[in-house]
Amino acid sequence: MSQPKKYVMTYEGIRKLEDELEFLKTVKRKEITEKIKVALGYGDLSENAEYEEAKNDQAFVEGRIIQLENMLRNASVIDENEIEKGVVSIGSIVKVKDYVFNEEVEFYIVGSAEADPMENKISNESPVGSALVGKKAGAIIEVTVPDGIGKYEVLEVKRG
Repeated sequence: MSQPKKYVMTYEGIRKLEDELEFLKTVKRKEITEKIKVALGYGDLSENAEYEEAKNDQAFVEGRIIQLENMLRNASVIDENEIEKGVVSIGSIVKVKDYVFNEEVEFYIVGSAEADPMENKISNESPVGSALVGKKAGAIIEVTVPDGIGKYEVLEVKRG
Protein backbone atom coordinates (compact mmCIF):
# COMPACT_ATOMS: atom_id res chain seq x y z
CA MET A 1 0.00 0.00 0.00
CA SER A 2 1.41 3.39 -0.93
CA GLN A 3 2.18 6.06 1.64
CA PRO A 4 -0.17 9.06 1.70
CA LYS A 5 1.29 12.27 0.33
CA LYS A 6 2.83 14.51 2.98
CA TYR A 7 1.78 18.14 2.75
CA VAL A 8 4.56 20.46 3.87
CA MET A 9 2.96 23.61 5.25
CA THR A 10 3.52 26.70 7.32
CA TYR A 11 1.59 27.37 10.54
CA GLU A 12 -0.39 30.02 8.66
CA GLY A 13 -1.38 27.45 6.04
CA ILE A 14 -2.52 24.97 8.68
CA ARG A 15 -4.67 27.63 10.37
CA LYS A 16 -6.22 28.60 7.04
CA LEU A 17 -7.18 24.99 6.28
CA GLU A 18 -8.54 24.47 9.80
CA ASP A 19 -10.67 27.62 9.47
CA GLU A 20 -12.05 26.49 6.11
CA LEU A 21 -12.81 23.02 7.50
CA GLU A 22 -14.62 24.49 10.50
CA PHE A 23 -16.66 26.80 8.23
CA LEU A 24 -17.66 23.93 5.93
CA LYS A 25 -18.63 21.63 8.81
CA THR A 26 -20.65 24.18 10.76
CA VAL A 27 -22.00 26.93 8.51
CA LYS A 28 -22.01 25.45 5.00
CA ARG A 29 -23.48 22.06 5.97
CA LYS A 30 -26.40 23.80 7.72
CA GLU A 31 -27.02 26.06 4.71
CA ILE A 32 -27.13 23.08 2.36
CA THR A 33 -29.41 21.11 4.69
CA GLU A 34 -31.84 24.03 4.65
CA LYS A 35 -31.67 24.26 0.83
CA ILE A 36 -32.48 20.54 0.59
CA LYS A 37 -35.44 20.88 2.98
CA VAL A 38 -36.85 23.80 0.99
CA ALA A 39 -36.32 21.97 -2.32
CA LEU A 40 -38.04 18.84 -0.99
CA GLY A 41 -41.08 21.01 -0.32
CA TYR A 42 -41.37 21.72 -4.05
CA GLY A 43 -42.57 18.20 -4.74
CA ASP A 44 -41.48 15.89 -7.58
CA LEU A 45 -37.73 15.36 -7.22
CA SER A 46 -37.25 14.11 -10.78
CA GLU A 47 -37.81 17.61 -12.18
CA ASN A 48 -36.59 19.64 -9.20
CA ALA A 49 -33.60 21.78 -10.22
CA GLU A 50 -33.25 23.30 -6.74
CA TYR A 51 -32.96 19.84 -5.20
CA GLU A 52 -30.36 18.75 -7.77
CA GLU A 53 -28.32 21.90 -7.18
CA ALA A 54 -28.46 21.47 -3.39
CA LYS A 55 -27.38 17.81 -3.68
CA ASN A 56 -24.49 18.83 -5.97
CA ASP A 57 -23.44 21.50 -3.46
CA GLN A 58 -23.62 18.92 -0.71
CA ALA A 59 -21.43 16.49 -2.65
CA PHE A 60 -18.87 19.20 -3.35
CA VAL A 61 -18.72 20.34 0.29
CA GLU A 62 -18.44 16.78 1.61
CA GLY A 63 -15.66 16.07 -0.88
CA ARG A 64 -13.80 19.22 0.18
CA ILE A 65 -14.19 18.27 3.86
CA ILE A 66 -12.62 14.87 3.16
CA GLN A 67 -9.81 16.53 1.20
CA LEU A 68 -9.10 19.06 3.98
CA GLU A 69 -9.15 16.38 6.69
CA ASN A 70 -6.70 14.29 4.65
CA MET A 71 -4.39 17.27 4.10
CA LEU A 72 -4.42 18.17 7.78
CA ARG A 73 -3.90 14.55 8.84
CA ASN A 74 -0.85 14.30 6.56
CA ALA A 75 0.50 17.81 7.15
CA SER A 76 4.09 18.35 8.13
CA VAL A 77 4.56 21.81 9.63
CA ILE A 78 7.75 23.72 8.93
CA ASP A 79 9.38 24.94 12.13
CA GLU A 80 10.76 28.37 11.31
CA ASN A 81 13.52 27.89 13.91
CA GLU A 82 14.89 25.01 11.83
CA ILE A 83 15.11 27.13 8.67
CA GLU A 84 18.67 28.11 7.88
CA LYS A 85 18.87 31.90 7.76
CA GLY A 86 19.59 33.35 4.35
CA VAL A 87 18.73 30.13 2.48
CA VAL A 88 15.48 29.78 0.53
CA SER A 89 13.13 27.13 1.91
CA ILE A 90 9.43 26.70 2.65
CA GLY A 91 8.39 29.62 4.82
CA SER A 92 10.88 32.03 3.21
CA ILE A 93 10.05 35.32 1.57
CA VAL A 94 12.38 35.76 -1.38
CA LYS A 95 12.94 39.05 -3.18
CA VAL A 96 14.13 38.39 -6.72
CA LYS A 97 14.94 40.44 -9.77
CA ASP A 98 12.95 39.13 -12.72
CA TYR A 99 15.19 39.78 -15.75
CA VAL A 100 12.41 39.00 -18.26
CA PHE A 101 10.12 41.77 -16.94
CA ASN A 102 12.94 43.87 -15.46
CA GLU A 103 11.22 44.16 -12.08
CA GLU A 104 11.65 43.09 -8.47
CA VAL A 105 9.18 40.54 -7.13
CA GLU A 106 8.69 38.97 -3.71
CA PHE A 107 7.70 35.31 -3.54
CA TYR A 108 6.52 33.55 -0.41
CA ILE A 109 7.64 29.92 -0.69
CA VAL A 110 4.94 27.58 0.66
CA GLY A 111 3.90 23.94 0.37
CA SER A 112 1.75 22.89 -2.57
CA ALA A 113 -1.44 22.93 -0.48
CA GLU A 114 -0.98 26.64 0.30
CA ALA A 115 0.09 27.94 -3.11
CA ASP A 116 -1.77 31.03 -4.32
CA PRO A 117 -0.05 32.70 -7.29
CA MET A 118 -2.36 35.74 -7.03
CA GLU A 119 -0.77 36.47 -3.62
CA ASN A 120 2.75 35.55 -4.83
CA LYS A 121 2.64 32.39 -2.69
CA ILE A 122 4.42 29.83 -4.83
CA SER A 123 4.84 26.15 -4.12
CA ASN A 124 8.20 24.61 -3.38
CA GLU A 125 7.17 22.08 -6.06
CA SER A 126 6.53 24.68 -8.78
CA PRO A 127 9.27 25.25 -11.39
CA VAL A 128 10.32 28.63 -9.94
CA GLY A 129 9.85 27.55 -6.32
CA SER A 130 11.89 24.36 -6.67
CA ALA A 131 14.66 26.26 -8.48
CA LEU A 132 14.81 28.84 -5.67
CA VAL A 133 14.86 26.35 -2.78
CA GLY A 134 18.35 26.07 -1.32
CA LYS A 135 19.63 29.27 -2.97
CA LYS A 136 21.12 32.32 -1.22
CA ALA A 137 21.22 36.01 -2.07
CA GLY A 138 23.26 36.59 -5.23
CA ALA A 139 22.27 33.31 -6.90
CA ILE A 140 21.01 33.55 -10.47
CA ILE A 141 18.66 30.88 -11.77
CA GLU A 142 17.08 30.11 -15.11
CA VAL A 143 13.81 28.21 -15.09
CA THR A 144 11.57 26.81 -17.80
CA VAL A 145 8.17 28.44 -17.30
CA PRO A 146 5.02 28.30 -19.47
CA ASP A 147 6.12 31.46 -21.36
CA GLY A 148 9.64 30.14 -22.06
CA ILE A 149 12.68 30.68 -19.86
CA GLY A 150 12.55 32.83 -16.73
CA LYS A 151 15.72 34.32 -15.30
CA TYR A 152 15.85 35.46 -11.69
CA GLU A 153 18.47 36.79 -9.31
CA VAL A 154 17.93 36.22 -5.59
CA LEU A 155 18.27 39.63 -3.93
CA GLU A 156 17.12 38.89 -0.38
CA VAL A 157 15.91 35.94 1.69
CA LYS A 158 13.97 36.40 4.92
CA ARG A 159 11.63 34.35 7.07
CA GLY A 160 7.92 34.51 6.40
